[in-house]
Amino acid sequence: MPNSFKIVLFLVGLLYAFPSFSQQVENDTIIDTKYREDQFYIGLNYNIISNVPSGVNTRGLSGGIQLGYFRDMPINKRRNVAIAIGAGLAFDQFGQNLFIGEEPNENTIFKVLNEDIDFDQNRFSMATIEVPIEFRWRTSTPESYKFWRIYGGFRLGYTYWYKATFKQPANKVVQTDIPEFDNLRLSANLSFGYNTFNFFASYSINPFFKDAITSDGQTFGFKTIKLGLIFYIL
Repeated sequence: MPNSFKIVLFLVGLLYAFPSFSQQVENDTIIDTKYREDQFYIGLNYNIISNVPSGVNTRGLSGGIQLGYFRDMPINKRRNVAIAIGAGLAFDQFGQNLFIGEEPNENTIFKVLNEDIDFDQNRFSMATIEVPIEFRWRTSTPESYKFWRIYGGFRLGYTYWYKATFKQPANKVVQTDIPEFDNLRLSANLSFGYNTFNFFASYSINPFFKDAITSDGQTFGFKTIKLGLIFYIL
């Protein structure tokens, strides 16, 4: 993860130089009346957990990064309304106090860690391949790369890697095989803003876990709300 964040910071720095470069291109090139808003995107988000057992709350770092590419397909003559399909990756981690372990018979343990249990780290991390589909509205024109936008849609994903990590002095538990975990991900997404910088929100429609029960008998699914910024690069 640290290397991923370094890459993100480098790319965000490049975005500051992009608007002036775009303006120069506008003045020196022929206007394209059949333009598309094909875009690379990169985003940073904070993860809020929901649909969790009573007593579970966020503790420590809980956030993620996303990156990928959209293919834009305008559906009206003005080309300010479009459908876009893309492909991307998302890396997320959730710092919280829900312990995930395993019994000797390989049954999964879900236990809410109360304040009496001291630990250094308890995280659930995952990496997901995503296929986003968006309905797009914007104030774009063939002459300008700067415009207001509202993009909404869904993302279908598959989590190809995940890990639950618990650390305390002289003890470490790592879980990478959780039968209750659902690898298929479906979320509803919305982004809006002006030019390069845009607000981003996402809500997971299906829960992370199926038929999950805590040690004290609570059933839960574990969902997340993502809030952050997304940067579009033409």
